[in-house]
Amino acid sequence: MEKDTQQTTVTDAYDASHLTVLKGMEAVRLRPGMYIGFTDVNGLHHMIREVVDNSVDEALAGHASTITITIHEDGSVTVSDNGRGIPVDLHPQEQISGLELAATRLHGGGKFGQGGYKVSSGLHGVGLSVVNALSEWMRAEIRRHGQLWVQKYIMGTPQGPVESVGPAEGTGTTIHFLPDVTIFKDGLNYQFETLAQRFREMSYLTKGLRFHFIDERTDEEMNFYFEGGIVSYVRHLTKDKTVLHRNVFYIERVIDDIAVEIAMQYTDTYDTDSVYAFANNIFNLDGGAHLTGFRTALTRVVNTYARGKSILKENEANLTGDDVREGLTAVISVKLRDPQFNSQTKEKLVSPEAASAVATALGDSLAAWLDENPGDARRIIEKSISAAAPA
Repeated sequence: MEKDTQQTTVTDAYDASHLTVLKGMEAVRLRPGMYIGFTDVNGLHHMIREVVDNSVDEALAGHASTITITIHEDGSVTVSDNGRGIPVDLHPQEQISGLELAATRLHGGGKFGQGGYKVSSGLHGVGLSVVNALSEWMRAEIRRHGQLWVQKYIMGTPQGPVESVGPAEGTGTTIHFLPDVTIFKDGLNYQFETLAQRFREMSYLTKGLRFHFIDERTDEEMNFYFEGGIVSYVRHLTKDKTVLHRNVFYIERVIDDIAVEIAMQYTDTYDTDSVYAFANNIFNLDGGAHLTGFRTALTRVVNTYARGKSILKENEANLTGDDVREGLTAVISVKLRDPQFNSQTKEKLVSPEAASAVATALGDSLAAWLDENPGDARRIIEKSISAAAPA
């Protein structure tokens, strides 16, 4: 059938876009491990996290307060939020809707212009397009401009343009997808507890964000909401220990356009420190620049205070970093533009500006806190001195 040469530019661009879409989707389907790690249960969980991360980005930008994740009996998954809704207007350069751009082009979600994010929690930056490519089908519902907009896809390919199907109240995005079992050959065996732990963690890191997680296969259901954010996280981590100070130390500052949050509490245990470092809500197993900045500032401030108050004598050596972190539980969270990591798995943050931002934020605030809480300060320093003493 010959193509109608009288079609509009928009339609021409839409039809032509499918060539790019098909090539991109085929590449992902041929090499899924490159984008989600493995095609086992971890890959399945990664699919869900990629969609959830988009909703968390809306919360980080101040536009979403609730995310609902549902695993259905047929193995399909729905992720819904009350954010602004993925843009459905035509992209001026690409001449297809913002939704289709995000769902069919690798890294296409970054082309929203004013809809872009200062920070993003996306694990690998591939988001919706890879989830779409690795699904048997996907359906996107967008509440925006007072209308409900819908687009359906089969194996990554749009089945038509984005269409309005009627009026809608509020705004938000709902993504419903069924992972392709020809790719995930072990079956759609999601692990409820593993996913719940991730959503709990994300709720701690984004205070005021509510997660509602439902598993229709087993009728399990969990809700997460922590108004205290990472302060609540530290309290959770120390709940079974004896603490040296009742109130969790907490700071929240923006240094050179980097948002820094730190919460910490000392316990009476003599074990290695439990410090958890996150960049843009991603857990960095090997720490990195933000952890280095934290350790440097903590050691310096504690030693300065101890000498200023004559708790450490002139003839005594400075406390080491290991000494001042003995029995410490802390959560460090930084949010920054374009974070740099040592690898695709993002286990270590290597953005040098994060080190100085964290060191500045902690150094100023911790020194003041120690001065204002002399009893707590003395207990912490005496604990550190005790840790330094020969066994």
